[in-house]
Amino acid sequence: MSVAVQEADFDIGAEVARLTSGRDDIGAIVTFTGTVRGQSGGRAITDMTLEHYPGMTEAELERIEAEAHRRWPLQASRIIHRIGRLSPGENIVLVVTASAHRHAAFEAAAFLMDYLKSRAPFWKKESRPDGSGGWVDARDTDDEAMARWESLPAGTTAR
Repeated sequence: MSVAVQEADFDIGAEVARLTSGRDDIGAIVTFTGTVRGQSGGRAITDMTLEHYPGMTEAELERIEAEAHRRWPLQASRIIHRIGRLSPGENIVLVVTASAHRHAAFEAAAFLMDYLKSRAPFWKKESRPDGSGGWVDARDTDDEAMARWESLPAGTTAR
């Protein structure tokens, strides 16, 4: 298990290689990479600033990653979430899950991303070309996605 909150960009291939190096028990690797969109709510954005509470954020990401390992038979996982000022097209988040079988890897990756979108302690502020913008709240659909996991016992899939 491994989490990082950082300003620097990440190399997806290097992260997967590092996570799986020397392992012969992995049959499935699922990656999700989130990027900054150039539009939000139908309006252009120039950048997004992500803030967090150091120490608390990493501990919370470690907690939810451990929960994924309790729910599914994962061999390894990695979460990287960037902070700071990011422009459209830049990477924001990487989630990698590795398991002997694809279902566990897919389910765990979806669980982790639903959590990151709805409950992780990050604050996002969008800026627009006209100088307007503001803080971004989780969408109702993000909360609904996370709620489905909370209603399922550990080890149960969302299918």
